[in-house]
Amino acid sequence: MTSSPVRLALRQRLTTALRERDKPIAAAMRSAIAALENAEAVPASPGLGASTSRHVAGAAMGVGAAEAERLSLDEATESAVLRAEVDGLLEAAREYESLGHGGRAAEARTAADELSVVVHSALGTTWG
Repeated sequence: MTSSPVRLALRQRLTTALRERDKPIAAAMRSAIAALENAEAVPASPGLGASTSRHVAGAAMGVGAAEAERLSLDEATESAVLRAEVDGLLEAAREYESLGHGGRAAEARTAADELSVVVHSALGTTWG
């Protein structure tokens, strides 16, 4: 897990949203942070030579036996992941609207706007 400027901004906004009890914004910030962390995950490689437990199927034995170094994301990759999050929120808003859930649609649009503002403030002109 890295501490890029955009991640710090997302975490700060999450803290504020939690303090304000703003559930839609908090959910959007959590989702964005999770998306970045998921993008850092290294695909599992079977058979790395770690000894396995006879008590739990598929479990690796030993401290750190199943640990792998996470990928490091550059700013462009972080931006692409977060753009997909914003697009997902806007798509959800359109879907809610088509189903007659105007309140939920408004929440999704507000979350997308807020996420865009947070990312733009952290990345500046590179967010677009």
